Amino acid sequence: MPIEAIVPRRLYRQVADQLRQLFDSGEYAVGDRLPTERELAEKMGISRPTIREALIALEVEGRVRIRVGSGIYVTEPPGNAPLPLPGEGPFELLRAREFIEAALAEEAARHVTPGHIAEMDEVLDRMAGEDHPSRSTIELDRRFHTTVAAMLDNAVLVRVVGELFDQRMNPYFERLSSYFEDQETWRAALEEHRAVRDAISAGNPAAARAAMKEHLQRSQSRFSGEGFGTSTAVGGRRRKEARSKHTG
Repeated sequence: MPIEAIVPRRLYRQVADQLRQLFDSGEYAVGDRLPTERELAEKMGISRPTIREALIALEVEGRVRIRVGSGIYVTEPPGNAPLPLPGEGPFELLRAREFIEAALAEEAARHVTPGHIAEMDEVLDRMAGEDHPSRSTIELDRRFHTTVAAMLDNAVLVRVVGELFDQRMNPYFERLSSYFEDQETWRAALEEHRAVRDAISAGNPAAARAAMKEHLQRSQSRFSGEGFGTSTAVGGRRRKEARSKHTG
């Protein structure tokens, strides 16, 4: 057997592995309700966002069913092989973007031109007319962030920002978004983008850095809402289910 590199596993993957083993051993049978996110976090001594990432991964695999307002339930394992887990979880990705893009926004305020402002305005105008979530809103969101990076006239930075953003284009991030993103959160994010635009347009580096940092911190907060098993859980999935029942 050839020697293979040892790759450290992300914490959320370790949590998913432990829960999967509990299912396979019969500790939790099909149909059983799992402890709440808060209870799992306390038992394992880790953060709720890490638990949430693990539960989303298991739901995409078909090992659990998340019912907003009810709880998380063990399901029959699917016959097909599960998708490989991504290396980084959504919260780790957003924290990296916060660090990098806040610095880029600060520098962008020192290099902004009327053409850059016009491009930001064009993107924001289009964002205001879109319903979220959709492929179009995601693309416009991406374009706004790469437009800010492009102000530094460095193709590497534009590519890095674009590639970081594109990492949300996977089943795990999309499933998380389905619970916590909707038209209401889109309007909030749009106002945050406008605050970034205004600070950059004013040529205020400190304000631009703070606005971008706040936007990406609030993005993390939106994904860290109430637990899946609580009746006050936020999210597009719950609203979509309600609309679906209403419309038949």
